Amino acid sequence: MKTYEKFDGKRILIWGYGREGRSTEKFLKEFCRPSGVEVFEGKKEDIRQNDYDYIIKSPGIIMDDDDPKYTSQTDILLEVYKKNIIGVTGTKGKSTTSAMLHHVLSECLDTNVILLGNIGKPCLDYFGDIEDDTVVVFEMSCHQLAHAHYSPHISVFLNIYEEHLDYYHTFDNYFRAKCNITKNQGPEDHLFIGDQVPAIDTEACVHVIKRDETPHFELGVPGKHNEYNAYVVSTIASDMFGLDDEDIRKALKTFKGLPHRLCYIGERDGIKYYDDSISTIPNATIEALGAIDDAKTVIIGGLDRGISYDILIDYIRQHNGYNYIFAYESGKKIYEAVKGPDNCILVEDLSSAVKTAKEVTPEGCSCILSPAAASYGYFKDFEERGDKFREYVFG
Repeated sequence: MKTYEKFDGKRILIWGYGREGRSTEKFLKEFCRPSGVEVFEGKKEDIRQNDYDYIIKSPGIIMDDDDPKYTSQTDILLEVYKKNIIGVTGTKGKSTTSAMLHHVLSECLDTNVILLGNIGKPCLDYFGDIEDDTVVVFEMSCHQLAHAHYSPHISVFLNIYEEHLDYYHTFDNYFRAKCNITKNQGPEDHLFIGDQVPAIDTEACVHVIKRDETPHFELGVPGKHNEYNAYVVSTIASDMFGLDDEDIRKALKTFKGLPHRLCYIGERDGIKYYDDSISTIPNATIEALGAIDDAKTVIIGGLDRGISYDILIDYIRQHNGYNYIFAYESGKKIYEAVKGPDNCILVEDLSSAVKTAKEVTPEGCSCILSPAAASYGYFKDFEERGDKFREYVFG
């Protein structure tokens, strides 16, 4: 049976007792022999640090300093299984790219391929399932990477935009957290990086994947951005695993996409509806509108986390062929900046936005929920926001 001996005889504190905290507790019971385990939910200054040898932090907890006593599920898995792991990060597209890569490798390799990260269960739930030849595709958020002391054997850094500034305060802090995906790589490791990402100091072998060189792929998911995701996947599958281009393309054609990521949810009264609730930055909304040829209406707005909306404001001013429906804090902010032409409508909430979309979207055209903002404060998460959108459309 596999064990994690680093914690044997050690005093452990689990900081945060949500889904990941409970998973950590299970991991400690199954794979470790600590001298004691306690759970804490509170502020860092209230932790009696000298009472513990290690403190396992949940990723959503803000911590500015980098104390080696603090670790995480991500760090533990990377420490033990680095050679098995393909880590994927980026502001946008990491979930889809991870799922797409998992799909292609599962279809083309004669070995077990595991998908984990923000997708599905906490990563240590898979600790006992990873064998020497297992391939692990690990979708890695900035929060998971913020205090990581290990990096994957193969790292993927897709892109970087302003995001999570309520957590990191500055773009540089946010970028620095993302850079941990390659910070601890060596010459034997590989970094696949989008050409939009600023230069990173790394010892890894660097593969730059240029957006303007993206070939055409036949995909079951819409948008040029997904063709780029497919290009990243194809490059890794070919360069790292020696897979044949024809086999890769065949597998890509059968990838169906993920919920709430520019997902077609159906038609009602002659209007087609797409759920892009994962959209939390302006660039994602612009990409969504470009991906759906018959899009006529887009619903925008959510929590204002202090990012710049200038690129979306300029886009709205220059593209008056759409109906823009705004709601919530950021929606009101964008609406007021645009100065409200007839095709811009301010409403109170998502329910009102859907009702308005049904009135203004022409028959035969599409309406997209693509908020360009976080869901928090109005919904539990982006999944609930997308589920509510579907409910309002078809309820």
